[in-house]
Amino acid sequence: MVEIKVIYDGDAIKGFKAQGHAGYGSAGQDIYCAGVSAITGTALIGLQKHLSQPPVYELREGWLECKLPDLLDGEDLEKAQLILSTMEAGLISLQDNYPQYIKVLTGRY
Repeated sequence: MVEIKVIYDGDAIKGFKAQGHAGYGSAGQDIYCAGVSAITGTALIGLQKHLSQPPVYELREGWLECKLPDLLDGEDLEKAQLILSTMEAGLISLQDNYPQYIKVLTGRY
């Protein structure tokens, strides 16, 4: 199962962690892993492209962790929240349709 933790600080999303494999298909052929990777990867690209300070992230096989810079505020924070809340909505939609493969957790971690 792919588990995604959407990390909040108060009402603001501060980052996310995605880990694991859905187990539906073989490595490189799993459509559920590909869906999660596309959504989280696009969010990371959006943050890198649209913020004046890039996020801090770590990417490796079966793992993506992304954190917003600590001093992000104003327009950058608004952009980040739009990107991350859209990511969260997409992931929750996947989870709702395929709960045996994808789990989304939200909170302070």
